Amino acid sequence: MRFSIFHNLGAPGRFGEYDQVMNETREFARYADQAGFWSIWYTEHHFGHEGYELIANPVLMGADIAARTENIRIGQAANIATFWHPLRLAEDIAQLDQLSGGRVEVGLGRGLYGREALNLNTLADPRDQEQNRALFDETVEILQKAWSNEFFSHDGRFYTFPAPGVRWEHPLSPATPEFTEDGVITKLAVTPRPYQRPHPPLWQVIDSPRSIQTAAQQGVQGLFWLPPISALKDRFQLYKDSAQAAGRDLALGEGIGLVRDVFVADTMEQARAQFEEALLTSYKWITHWRGLGNLMEAGEELTDAHELSFEFLEQRNLLVGTPEHVAGKIEELQEELNLEHLLLWTTHPGLRHEHAMRSLELFTEKVMPRFQGSGS
Repeated sequence: MRFSIFHNLGAPGRFGEYDQVMNETREFARYADQAGFWSIWYTEHHFGHEGYELIANPVLMGADIAARTENIRIGQAANIATFWHPLRLAEDIAQLDQLSGGRVEVGLGRGLYGREALNLNTLADPRDQEQNRALFDETVEILQKAWSNEFFSHDGRFYTFPAPGVRWEHPLSPATPEFTEDGVITKLAVTPRPYQRPHPPLWQVIDSPRSIQTAAQQGVQGLFWLPPISALKDRFQLYKDSAQAAGRDLALGEGIGLVRDVFVADTMEQARAQFEEALLTSYKWITHWRGLGNLMEAGEELTDAHELSFEFLEQRNLLVGTPEHVAGKIEELQEELNLEHLLLWTTHPGLRHEHAMRSLELFTEKVMPRFQGSGS
């Protein structure tokens, strides 16, 4: 089983010491690298003056971490593809893959917050889901073309590459048929090309049936987070069935990563006391936009009686407690979902760094050894 780290950098009230927050983030990553975690993933959010989400560029963050680690793979959960110019994203990720010696896992998302989308790319407006989805799909198509071919072109709804009518005349770069016709540029080459060929592995943050089906059919691996086990079963099965319909025979749970909120302490009481406030900060922030619907059990209807609390979450998706308790929860995920890849989210906004480090140490020393091959 693979264990990885999901790191959403949040530190409300600490803008004046962002450099120290970064040093804590680096310490967390170095420990995870030395402990044998498979990968570490960083988020992308913008304009977060509240301090709950503080990484604007997960590729740049990944470059810093790659330079300070040796083996751990570097993921983005996720690059919000609809906010990026596709060629700049293709170049930046390829550069990171080269800098890291081929350790990149490319996570992609469509974007949730209007505050971000409308100030970065109005075409990505989440109020128009069909356009947002079409923009995402075209961006991913361009990424794959740019990485997989020495020269490529694209003519789509949102983008045309290369721009038409540009002539090329330079003695050090002859206008050869590979990329020109009658002296006009007809194809482009993204440089550098990725270290991994044809390109780094692709992941998408998915939840809706349509997104699950599309990702599975296109060979994109899936990242899930919120739903409890009973509600994940159908999602995992849909991914498997959709992949099979596209000619990819996968076992249940294959090609899927699951993010879970994880915190380990010596006692159950200590785990809750140290983790509860930071955990609920994240959930209050996120469920304001998403609601509680994704936290319902299979067949359960959301009602006004459902209220966010530690008890509400504990029954549904938390891995919080002693090493024995957390290990038991992971065994349940394996038994019910055949889970192969678990991403630990411990670093919720406001959690004290020493508590996050101690949880990581306990997980490494007392939970991981129970799962043979966990770092592979």
